[in-house]
Amino acid sequence: MITFFDNLRNLTFVSVFVRMILSLLCGGLVGIEREYKRRSAGFRTHILICVGACMTTLTGQFLSIYMHYTTDMSRLGAQVIAGIGFIGAGAIITTSKRQVRGLTTSAGLFSVAIIGLTFGAGFYEGGIVATILIFVVESLFSKFEYNIKTVASDKTMYIEYKNKETLAEIFEIFDSHNLKIDNIEISKLSKTEQEKEPLSCAIITVQPKQKGSVKVITEEILKLDSVKIAEILTS
Repeated sequence: MITFFDNLRNLTFVSVFVRMILSLLCGGLVGIEREYKRRSAGFRTHILICVGACMTTLTGQFLSIYMHYTTDMSRLGAQVIAGIGFIGAGAIITTSKRQVRGLTTSAGLFSVAIIGLTFGAGFYEGGIVATILIFVVESLFSKFEYNIKTVASDKTMYIEYKNKETLAEIFEIFDSHNLKIDNIEISKLSKTEQEKEPLSCAIITVQPKQKGSVKVITEEILKLDSVKIAEILTS
C-alpha cells in the first residue's frame, strides 16, 4: 500500500472529505465518457452513484466505530451492490430491431458504485487504479471492439416484410448466392394506421463467403415489392 494515504485511512473529517471528493472526481471521469456518447446515464448519474456508494460505506463505519452498534459495517455496502442492479437494469433496452443497448453503461454504473465503496473504505489505491482502467476500457477499447466487429465474418440482417411468400423469396435470394444462414428470428410487428395488416420482421445471421456480398444481397431484397426495410445491423 502507498504510505501517503496511511493518515487518511482513519475516519476523520479530512479523510471523509478526501474520500467524497475522490468519489466525485472518479465517478465524474467515468461519466464524462458516457455523456460524450449521449448515453442515458451520463456525467451526473455516475457522480451521484459513486458518491452515494462512498457515503454508504462511511456510514457503516461510523455506526460501528463511533455509535458502537453491534452490526457488520460492510452490510450497508453489500446492499449497494444488490441495489445497483435495479438502476443498471433500467439502462438496458432492446430496440425494435432486437438489438440490446445499454450493457456497457449498466456495467459502468456497477463499476462506479464499487469505486465509491473502495473510497469509502479508505482503499484509495484500488479506487484510483480501477477508475483509470474503467476509463481506458470505455474510451479506448470501444474502438478496438468496433474493429473486431468490422472484421467479423458473421453479419446480421434486419428485414421487415408483409407476408410468408416474401420470406420464401428472400430465402431464394440467399440460395442463389450460396449464403449460409446461421440463425434466424421471426416475429410480428404491431400494426400501424398506414398498414392494413401487421408486418413481420426477420433478424437473420449469415456467413458471407465474400466481402461485400451481403450488401449486394440486401439491395436485391429491397427490390422486392413486399419488403419494407432491409439493412445490415453489423457491418
